[in-house]
Amino acid sequence: MTDFSAIDRYLQENRQSHLDQLCQLLRIPSVSADPQRAGEMQRAAQWLVDRFGEMGLTAELIPGAGPSLVYASTPPLPGAPVVLVYGHYDVQPCDPLELWITPPFEPQLRDGNIYARGATDDKGQMLTHLQSLAAWMATGRKLPLQVKFLIEGQEEQGSEVLEQALPGLHEKLACDVLVISDNSQFAPGQPAITYGLRGIAYFELRVHGPKADLHSGSFGGAVTNPALALARILAEIQGTDGRVQLPGFYEAVKPLADDERAMWRSLPFSDERFAQQLGVPTLTGEAGYSTLERRWARPTFDVHGLLGGYQGEGGKTIIPAWAGAKLSFRLVPDQDPKVVGEQLRAFIADHTPPGVRVEVIDLHGGAGVVVDLHSPFMQGAIQAVEEGFGRKPVLIREGGSIPIVAQMVQALGCDVLLMGWGLDDDGAHSPNEKFCLEDYYRGIRASSRLWQYLAGP
Repeated sequence: MTDFSAIDRYLQENRQSHLDQLCQLLRIPSVSADPQRAGEMQRAAQWLVDRFGEMGLTAELIPGAGPSLVYASTPPLPGAPVVLVYGHYDVQPCDPLELWITPPFEPQLRDGNIYARGATDDKGQMLTHLQSLAAWMATGRKLPLQVKFLIEGQEEQGSEVLEQALPGLHEKLACDVLVISDNSQFAPGQPAITYGLRGIAYFELRVHGPKADLHSGSFGGAVTNPALALARILAEIQGTDGRVQLPGFYEAVKPLADDERAMWRSLPFSDERFAQQLGVPTLTGEAGYSTLERRWARPTFDVHGLLGGYQGEGGKTIIPAWAGAKLSFRLVPDQDPKVVGEQLRAFIADHTPPGVRVEVIDLHGGAGVVVDLHSPFMQGAIQAVEEGFGRKPVLIREGGSIPIVAQMVQALGCDVLLMGWGLDDDGAHSPNEKFCLEDYYRGIRASSRLWQYLAGP
């Protein structure tokens, strides 16, 4: 059995240092959606390069048509596996600011959590792997494999820079297994390894009517109201049974395996508790499937924002010149975002009321991914997480999307391990985002075992 006592002592003695470094990174407002934050994006990237350099790794910034990629690696080890750790240093916008209890880029400790934008998505989780590798270096342990890092700055905006650079980085990023920590445990105190992600197809829909806003009293009844037309189109996309109505949408969707459904039914999950946690009176969704099945392994449709018309104080009686919506479909493996886009356009063409013109704008998309539950890398990850958290992880899927993952797996021909240390209620894209400090430290400890167990017996 491998002796990790020296590493454990180092991790215990450096808990404050690990927290200080997390706070340093969290204070950098690296919001990739905001062009005015470009300098802060570069500062976050350079912070990582400097940290890798302090650890003794070879590190560099890879420029592109947007935020730089950060790459670092330990020396090659002939005959040993190669691990590539992927993460991102960019964060979501902070709006609405008034709902934050403390400023989003001033990390605060409350009730055992650290609160800041990026705490769990993904700065805190990503940093656990840097800290664990630093422990190996500081204690003089010889790594049994090569570890590479690729940390990008555009994950929250669709990873366009990385997608464009990926073909030219094939040799540099070559690996046997991709490790990602950008998701959640199953529940507090119950770690998990995620073996599947849904994909996404994201669009903006615009319905154009008259050339300018019109007085609703003078023109109402004579023209089609774009806002009403938009509402009708959106309502038609999803049926009352929760199923998406696009023709051909389910053709590529494979039925769930009986053993997989049975495994999920055995998990300690309550619809009532989950609804209470979310603050909703009841849960809804596609008929014939459980809540976990709907969230993890069935495709869905959602509207994220409605645009157009008068939204100021008081009243203004207009027929708006246009109305729009941001919408997306979460996809399961084998569904192609481009095909879904074609299906959406065909459906809208058949359901657009007369008197308006509809525009469908592609924003971004990515395929879903499911990995082998029985690979030797999966078995090593299970052992590492069990030792780090003191409890064997359950195996789950995740309803969210990391679009670049499927592309990297396909381009590099590697396995992938999705090892999340966060919690469902961390508020990753919401005000008051948090990360449990003990899970931060447990994640570092689990990661410190990972390098040994991924190398094999």
